[in-house]
Amino acid sequence: MYKIAKNDLRALFRAIAGERELYLPVKTAGQVNFAAWEEDAEVSLDTLKTVKSPKDAFFPQFETLYMCRTEEKKLQIQPQALKDKEFVVFGMRACDVQGVKVLDKVFLSDPVDSYYRARREHGILVAIACHEPEESCFCKVFGVDAAEPDADVAAWMIGEDLIWKPLTEKGERLTESVKELLQPADGAEEKVQKEQEQIRAILEKLPYTHLSLEGWNGDATDEKFNSPVWETLYKPCLGCGTCTFVCPTCQCYDIKDYKTADGVQRYRCWDSCMYSDFTLMAGGNNRTTQLQRFRQRFMHKLVYFPANNEGMYSCVGCGRCVEKCPSALNIVKVIKAFEKQGGGENV
Repeated sequence: MYKIAKNDLRALFRAIAGERELYLPVKTAGQVNFAAWEEDAEVSLDTLKTVKSPKDAFFPQFETLYMCRTEEKKLQIQPQALKDKEFVVFGMRACDVQGVKVLDKVFLSDPVDSYYRARREHGILVAIACHEPEESCFCKVFGVDAAEPDADVAAWMIGEDLIWKPLTEKGERLTESVKELLQPADGAEEKVQKEQEQIRAILEKLPYTHLSLEGWNGDATDEKFNSPVWETLYKPCLGCGTCTFVCPTCQCYDIKDYKTADGVQRYRCWDSCMYSDFTLMAGGNNRTTQLQRFRQRFMHKLVYFPANNEGMYSCVGCGRCVEKCPSALNIVKVIKAFEKQGGGENV
C-alpha cells in the first residue's frame, strides 16, 4: 500500500495526465460529472455519486462509428479509429465499477463490440471507497462492497491522506509511473480495516440495505411478467428516461445517419427502453404501452439479465434512480411493491 497527502493530489493528477488521458469527477455549473482533467478543473472526489455514472468513458453517450464519402464516383467508408492509448478513470465508486462489469457482459460477448473492447483494454480504473454511504445507496443488496472497490487501484480517503492499493497489472503499471509522488503507507492496513468497518456499519443502518430479492431471478419470467402489480405500479411513470440516463448499466442505444458537408456520418447514441419510439420500425413497435415499457426495464434488470448472465443482476444499487426519478418510480419501489403485494399471477 502507498499513500499521498490530499493536498498533493493535484500533483498526482498532473503526473497521470502527463502520460495518459485522465477523467475524474469535475464540478461544473453546480453539478459533478466525470470529465477530462484540466489545470483549472474543480475536482470533487468527495462527491459520492456523480449525476451520470462514469460508464461513458467506455460506452460514450455519443460516438461516431464511421464516415461515408463519395470520391470520384466511388464510395469510401472510413471507420472511426479505435482507442489505442491508455487512459485513467479516477474516483469511481464500487457500484460504478460493478456497472462496468455488467457492460462487459453485454459488449464483450459475441459479437464483441470492438469500440467498447478497445476502451476496456486501455482503460485503468482507480476507485475510491465510499467514506460515508448515503441514504439512497443499496449496493450491498447486489453483492457490491462499498468499502473495498474491485478496480485496478483501490483507494481510501483516511484523514489527510489517500491510501493507494494497486490490485491488477494495470494498477501496478500506473503505480510505477507515479511512484515518485507516493509514499509507503506503513501500518495502513489497520487504518483501512477500521475505515472499512465504519463504512459497512453505516451501510447496515441504511433503509434499503436489507431489501429482499426473494423471487427475483432468472427463473421468474412467467410469474413476474404476468403479475397484475404492474397495472397499478406503472401509472405515475412519465416515460422521461431519466432513470436510464443516470443508470451505470443501461446499455440501450440507437444508430443514426447524419448528412454533413463532409459526407454521411453514422453514429450511435444512448437510447431508452422507456421511450415510445424505442426500436420503432416501419412495422410498428412490439411494446406499445407505457406499462409494457415500464415492465421491460425492471424485468430486464432483475430477471432477463440474470437469466442470461450466470445470475448477475444488472442493477448495482447506486441509488441514482432513487434520487432522480421525478415520480419516485425506482427499482426499490418496484421490489418493495412485489414483496408487499405478493407479485404472483393471482394477486
